[in-house]
Amino acid sequence: MHTALLGLILGAGMAAAQGIGPDDYIPTDPDQARIGQLLFYDKILSGNRNISCGTCHHHDHAGGDGLSLGIGEGGVGVGPERTAGTGADAIRKRIPRNAPSLWNLGHNSIDILFHDGRLTVSDIYGNGFDSPAEEWLPEGLDSLVAAQALFPMTAQFEMMGNLGENDIVGAVHNRIDRGWPIIAKRVRTVPEYGQMFVQAFDHVAEPGDVTIVEIGNSLGAFIISEWQSYDSPYDKWLTGTPLPEDAERGRQLFFNNRCASCHAGPLFTDQSFHAIGLPAFGPGRTRRWDQISRDVGRMAETNLLVDAYKFRTPSLRNVALTAPYGHNGAYPTLAGIIRHHAIPGDTSWTPDMANLPDVPWLTAVDFAIREDGAEMARQAAAIELRPISLSDDDIADLVAFLNALTGETALTRPMGRPRNVPSGLPVD
Repeated sequence: MHTALLGLILGAGMAAAQGIGPDDYIPTDPDQARIGQLLFYDKILSGNRNISCGTCHHHDHAGGDGLSLGIGEGGVGVGPERTAGTGADAIRKRIPRNAPSLWNLGHNSIDILFHDGRLTVSDIYGNGFDSPAEEWLPEGLDSLVAAQALFPMTAQFEMMGNLGENDIVGAVHNRIDRGWPIIAKRVRTVPEYGQMFVQAFDHVAEPGDVTIVEIGNSLGAFIISEWQSYDSPYDKWLTGTPLPEDAERGRQLFFNNRCASCHAGPLFTDQSFHAIGLPAFGPGRTRRWDQISRDVGRMAETNLLVDAYKFRTPSLRNVALTAPYGHNGAYPTLAGIIRHHAIPGDTSWTPDMANLPDVPWLTAVDFAIREDGAEMARQAAAIELRPISLSDDDIADLVAFLNALTGETALTRPMGRPRNVPSGLPVD
């Protein structure tokens, strides 16, 4: 390659490259994080006491579950081996979206969460956030991550359970915030938890003072401190250590093609929303006035047609550990999702590529949306991507670069999974 051209390529890559370090995260209190670690794996937070945050964001699966669409409340087991349950406890619906990664959520640059961005930092409701709870989200949550941690507890198919099964469901059915005091009382009346909160929070004089705010802040402290990652080969490259040859070729491809236009910045995300036309399947994230089994993405939050089928750009740090890929986990491999970006509207995807545990009573729903020709045409028309020429060798090099974004200590977290929790409930 001509020397001047090579210099331009390397220069562009360096200009786009940004690193992160321990000072780039929201500060956390270790005692609060310890409570959060226990609560993260304690099924006491779920309506029927049968699922925890850690069930779908498990340490054994790099903070995910390895499934395209999760098996939530009522399921049994962890990760790809999780089953749909039996009898009255069996699931009634798959989780509509892929379990999002927890890596680096506490980074100072993060100001929006969820695949559709329905939680943002904002003063619109006077509580610091624009969220599905609107003005009913309590004041005092000290981070976006703390706020995010509260919503799976109020989601029917994630952690809450079905109408009539527990008192939390009935309370949330009346108003979203009315279930949280019930959960807080469950937690604070466990003696070990009560004492831990008194020790960790200056304003908590006795266990009776504990609210969902302290629970959310503890979960946030744990998630923020536990899932930091900035020791990858790429981070070493930023300080002068060369990458392997294939990863270096992939880096140049990444930064000098359109990859870095959306996967930008130190976390490799622009925190914006794009329609890339992932293959549609699953129950969809239906809205009250729209019961078609589709997922309109960002539009569900903004109600703007221009946002139809757009989803938040995921961070690529530790992406090699968090398969399958896409908001619905459509692609099992990095090569597959890269190829999808290169060939928008590619028809080579097949349903067997989706990692969906067998649920016979939901089979008729799983791929029904693909039979709706009009809806498939709408989704195809919304695709923003433009074709790009990538050879198989190019794709292999890009995969090598994405693997170079894996932290060397990613699988050895500071706190990890606890063996037991104060409630005495089993730990997944």
